[in-house]
Amino acid sequence: MDHVEEKILSIIDAHAQEIQALADDLFQHPEQGYHEYRTAKVVADFLRKLGMEPREGLAITGVKASIGKEGGPNLALIGELDALACPTHPSASPEGYAHACGHYAQLVCMLGAALALSDPEVAASLDGKATFFAVPAEEFQGAAVREEVLQSHDVHCIGGKCELLRRGEFDDVDLAITTHSLMVDRDSGADLVLGNNACNGFVGKTVYLHGRAAHAAAAPHLGINALNAANLGLSALGMIRETFQEKDCIRVHPYIRKGGEAVNIVPSEVVVDMMVRAATQQAVEETSAKVDNCFKGAAMAIGCEVDIVNSQGYMPCPERLPDQVMWDVAPLLGEGVRVQPIHSGSQNTASTDVGDLFAVMPVLNFTFGGSTGDLHSKDYKVSDPNTAHIIPAKMMALMAYRLLKDGGAQAKAIVDDYQAPYTKEAYKAYVKKISG
Repeated sequence: MDHVEEKILSIIDAHAQEIQALADDLFQHPEQGYHEYRTAKVVADFLRKLGMEPREGLAITGVKASIGKEGGPNLALIGELDALACPTHPSASPEGYAHACGHYAQLVCMLGAALALSDPEVAASLDGKATFFAVPAEEFQGAAVREEVLQSHDVHCIGGKCELLRRGEFDDVDLAITTHSLMVDRDSGADLVLGNNACNGFVGKTVYLHGRAAHAAAAPHLGINALNAANLGLSALGMIRETFQEKDCIRVHPYIRKGGEAVNIVPSEVVVDMMVRAATQQAVEETSAKVDNCFKGAAMAIGCEVDIVNSQGYMPCPERLPDQVMWDVAPLLGEGVRVQPIHSGSQNTASTDVGDLFAVMPVLNFTFGGSTGDLHSKDYKVSDPNTAHIIPAKMMALMAYRLLKDGGAQAKAIVDDYQAPYTKEAYKAYVKKISG
């Protein structure tokens, strides 16, 4: 451990009480994706207090600020602003949103790292830029929100990182560090799990079924029942599940957002929202076409018209085993910190817009413990604030320092070795094709 690393750790320890107070505040004020106005202001004010000049309002609520030197690698330290719909959670907002996935803790990690890295001596040791980037809307947003933000702010993408990529806000970034509350290893007893498990990608899908209204009792023969068509489509979806291959880890989960107009009227307008997930982009597209056939055939059988609108989802995440820099800095956290790598070969069937970052740049990810209860449930809570907030802040700051010191040699090596599926311009072209 060198002098700068000792200083990074001492700064975070000295501000531990402030960091915990910040964590409590953010946890108690959850906000919906693309509507994280209060959270974004807290982040921007904190960075401003550290002497930075954050840019605000990026993809509605994103916040971005940098320190360090020009000419070297630009490393983004990512935190997610949004909560998720979980109205039964004890700390849910009046609108029904709660931090039941730990995103608030990512912001705490990022801002704790910013505290240390912005120290003049530490910042002077960075041969490149550390960019603190709070991003909106990692959680999948429903069709109503997608339509709202498209009209109000010209937002085309469901995921905040996707939208920021589309707008060029990652054009100056070479690689990124992300983190998350433990997902697949929640019962492992680990404080930190290093690396990134492969994750499913998905496409968002909305099916609009148009029938004909009629009196449900006096003249049902004059109607065309769109709800029947929806139910037939869902039954067909159940029947084709046997064609899904286990290796593709396919998940299709729909719900009926609108089921008709009134109980005494033949349903003339039914809306089905769903996500189609799979381990590869090819499997996502093939499964999406099968799902379309289910509802097109059902509509034809009942006599309905059908419109199917696909929304760009998230790209699959590749597996990335722990980079050496993670193993190098983890021992500096202390002997009592329990660290393990991801289980290679496992597939996380959930999805994240971090997959879209992986599409254009290397991403170094670790997950942290300190919480109990299932993610996305009313039972999620922080059981060990030090493990959930302080340890990952130290990990993020130490990684950033190691990657950017000595001419940014380690960051440059990682960037040079990474084979991105897309260039940033090719990714933007893909988004334009999918989202219009």
